[in-house]
Amino acid sequence: MGSFEVERKTTGWAATDPSGVLSPYTYTLRNTGPEDVFIKVICCGICHTDIHQTKNDLGMSNYPMVPGHEVVGEVVEVGSDVTRFRIGEFVGVGTIVGCCKNCRPCKSDVEQYCNKKIWTYNDVYTDGKPTQGGFASAMVVDQKFVVKIPEGMALEQVAPLLCAGVTVYSPLNHFGLTGSGLRGGILGLGGVGHMGVKIAKAMGHHVTVISSSNKKRAEALDELKADKYLVSSDSARMQEAADSLDYIIDTVPVFHPLEPYLSLLKLDGKLILMGVINTPLQFVTPMVMLARKSITGSFIGSMKETEEMLAFCKEKGVTSMIEVVKMDYINTAFERLEKNDVRYRFVVDVAGSKLDQ
Repeated sequence: MGSFEVERKTTGWAATDPSGVLSPYTYTLRNTGPEDVFIKVICCGICHTDIHQTKNDLGMSNYPMVPGHEVVGEVVEVGSDVTRFRIGEFVGVGTIVGCCKNCRPCKSDVEQYCNKKIWTYNDVYTDGKPTQGGFASAMVVDQKFVVKIPEGMALEQVAPLLCAGVTVYSPLNHFGLTGSGLRGGILGLGGVGHMGVKIAKAMGHHVTVISSSNKKRAEALDELKADKYLVSSDSARMQEAADSLDYIIDTVPVFHPLEPYLSLLKLDGKLILMGVINTPLQFVTPMVMLARKSITGSFIGSMKETEEMLAFCKEKGVTSMIEVVKMDYINTAFERLEKNDVRYRFVVDVAGSKLDQ
């Protein structure tokens, strides 16, 4: 255990205005407490949300902002009341770092739905200090929001699982869609979509990738081992696939019509929305009424589900497909991500970027 009398400074890369351009920024870590874990960051994945937040796309950004919520690191010190972690262990931190602990979601172990949840970055912690994310040398996090990484998993491969991986795992788990033999669709083949294919295949599902063009057909079928590939503009093939899927995980983060995809669902099928879209979506009600279909949403996953997902991925050998970059490449990586020019997740080698030197 360490002493937490003195605040520590660390260096990260922060956005300072809505241009979203990141540059080095040194700041003081919040005071640590008895239930806190002091983490040396090893690597951190880049999520599309990082772009939304740094560019103030949601109108809620505060600067300076150090993004990053797919954080993998090593425990350096633990508080006096920390029981779950030891110095030297490898751990992960995801999208949230705080909750009220008293509401129904918190008491039901789905704290990601707490109305008072505290985001890993671009938020204010209980001590009034801003939260800063994983594109930095170090973080201090309440042990409740730290997850142990199973021994033997490649750390850089784990980073995207802490957001993209659990985002897919959680709704499949919650809605009882984990049994083998189900037929699922993955709409959009980006960071979350590629994890959707991998996790659904590991569960024994027949997986159809649905995309707007043929561009990713070979990747979907040959590399990710999807069973089928549908181009949404091919009306003949879409019609042939009508009433064939038990669920669709919709990862598309921009406005798109829902009706073509609702038509693919069987009786009681579920369209699960995951893309952050600020434009209202539309559908005609008979599309859901006549086959008791559901349009629902899901948001990341709980800490319990994150632990389950990591154990599942280790058992099944599920990994993410990544491109590792150094911190000084991060602005280029953001630009490429906006163009979908990555297969399928960037991971920043934070420790290797030597930010504090």
